[in-house]
Amino acid sequence: MRDRVRHVGQAVALVIAETVNQGKDAAEAIEVDYAPMPAQVSTAAANRPGAPVLWEDCPDNEPVFAQFGDAAAVDAALAGAAHVVRETFPVNRVAAAAMEPRAVVAEYDAGRAHYTIHACRQRPYVWRTMMTKHIFGIAEQQMTLIAGDVGGSYGMKGGLYPEVPLVAWAAKRVGRPVRWTCERSEALMSDDQARDMHVEAELGLDAEGRFVAARLSSSNNVGAYVTMIGFISTLGIARAVSGCYATPAVHGRAAAVLTNTVPVSNYRAPGGAPGTYALERIIDIAAREMGIDPAEIRRRNFVAPDAMPCRMPNSEWYDCGEFEAVLDKCLEKADYAGAAARKAEAQTRGRLRGIGVSSSVDPSAGPSPETAELRFDPGGDLTVLVGSTAQGQSHATIYTQIVSERLGIDAETIQVVEGDTGRLAWGTGTGAARTATIAGTAVFKAVDKVIAKGRRIAAHMLEAADDDIVFEDGNFTVAGTDRKVAFREVAQTAFMPAKLPADVEIGLFESATWSPETANVPNSSHVCEVEIDPDTGTIEIVRYTAVHDVGIELNPLLVDGQVHGGIAQGVGQALMENIVYDPESGQLLTGSFMDYCMPRADNFCFFDLDRHPVPTATNPLGVKGAGECGTVGGLAAMMNAVNDALAPLGIRNLTMPCTPQRVWQAIRDAGKAA
Repeated sequence: MRDRVRHVGQAVALVIAETVNQGKDAAEAIEVDYAPMPAQVSTAAANRPGAPVLWEDCPDNEPVFAQFGDAAAVDAALAGAAHVVRETFPVNRVAAAAMEPRAVVAEYDAGRAHYTIHACRQRPYVWRTMMTKHIFGIAEQQMTLIAGDVGGSYGMKGGLYPEVPLVAWAAKRVGRPVRWTCERSEALMSDDQARDMHVEAELGLDAEGRFVAARLSSSNNVGAYVTMIGFISTLGIARAVSGCYATPAVHGRAAAVLTNTVPVSNYRAPGGAPGTYALERIIDIAAREMGIDPAEIRRRNFVAPDAMPCRMPNSEWYDCGEFEAVLDKCLEKADYAGAAARKAEAQTRGRLRGIGVSSSVDPSAGPSPETAELRFDPGGDLTVLVGSTAQGQSHATIYTQIVSERLGIDAETIQVVEGDTGRLAWGTGTGAARTATIAGTAVFKAVDKVIAKGRRIAAHMLEAADDDIVFEDGNFTVAGTDRKVAFREVAQTAFMPAKLPADVEIGLFESATWSPETANVPNSSHVCEVEIDPDTGTIEIVRYTAVHDVGIELNPLLVDGQVHGGIAQGVGQALMENIVYDPESGQLLTGSFMDYCMPRADNFCFFDLDRHPVPTATNPLGVKGAGECGTVGGLAAMMNAVNDALAPLGIRNLTMPCTPQRVWQAIRDAGKAA
């Protein structure tokens, strides 16, 4: 249906110009005859009878439905539970607001009939296949996609946007390179957005506060179109119903719903963060109603370390973890025992103080392949080529560490190339905290092959049997002797035919692909303390503590950076970030940073972080995903802290975003009710 626009911000025309201003003038000269249609932007109402239909072949506006667990078992357990808690949790829509907006530069070489496209995207190999096969009808070797460090994405740049093939088409049409860069105002109305869910949660407990059943039922607003990865949040929140807990009966169900809004894509734990938020909030509500400390009710229900590995009732495979130990370490660092005294002291200053706890898992790096190649040159220097892409996570540092440590070569002699389809045959890309686990293991496996070939060359150089050669600390040594040769010399010798065994090929370049059989389960506990000024509704974060288990940490500094950013994103959504559409017209009301509030450094306090690593056996490095646990835990801990501060006023469940106006209004309404 090419003659219908389904959301504000949808592209309808392409202008090619010499300058930006010429292009804008030409775009304004384009006249489009729009006939207004009924707008539907409500997540909760999108699939209800009578809602405007966006697509004729999807009359209920529900293109995707997912469920996990046992619905009948949950119904039976809730019916017999000593205590049942039910609550609704709207999850507000947010924008990724990456530091670098979407951009693409393309050129066409008529002599080679070849497109070269530079685009800040996460999955260049998948995109190349999609465009060559389904849009241009050419061979994949006729197109090269290059994704450098894309300046932030969080999943938003994972899908194929229209400008990429259009700019490539335009470059061929005009016979010159063509560039397009998104402006911030365009980004807020056309970048894939995130979250936007309506979640109903149920939790059943026995008399001692042990969980007997849990259910999450969610409607997920995916916008006007289902993007290539936009449906994943629907699967993710349906699976998030188990969390860290040994709940015997669970049921997660989620429906993607269509509305007249910008499409939704992945965004840092797309289903895990909102699902954990709903689950951790309903647990806190249950703890308060039953008079059990929030930390204690979690401790009573954790999956025990000796119960793993195990298949959870939501179908997830949990490899390992020590959830109680992570929580206890976090509570001790946060001085959780002293929270009551701090609340009392804040009260003397007229402040409402609250403390929030969360414990969370977010299965990461599930089965999906990645490729790496180690390519030495005759001088002994190394180029590491990886199919994964970079968004500011310092992946190149990780790869360099793996290779440098195992081969004993200087980091300065290693160059890393990521996301260039012209340099490496094939790869997958970045997403779901997969890179250190999957791409790192592919690099690790390629190193194994390099060492194996190097051992044969070294044996020839040292006039010894292959089996007598030991590789350690960057040297090949004849076992039991002091005869050795450095790895770099072996790498250089690999390009000297006269010095090689007759059956060894010239050169030293090895590739490896690897995919895990199952996901790993990073987990964390967060404790957040806030103070609220009841006169203004302003929230101040006064203490923040988090302990994470991401297995072996290849670079703890980078892990902490990932956790810092994740917490900031979770807290930003909890307190201020909110995409708003006019319910009547479907117009975007938050089209700039004047209206869409972004967190800044002064919105946060110091983050006191620690770790409790439990190595995983799902990969040879023992690493787990580190990119999402900060957001998953941070969102829930923040909202638990705010609601704990407001609970003495009789406020049961203030939902996101907790802007000063909303908090102030909730306090006023509570005072009137009292």
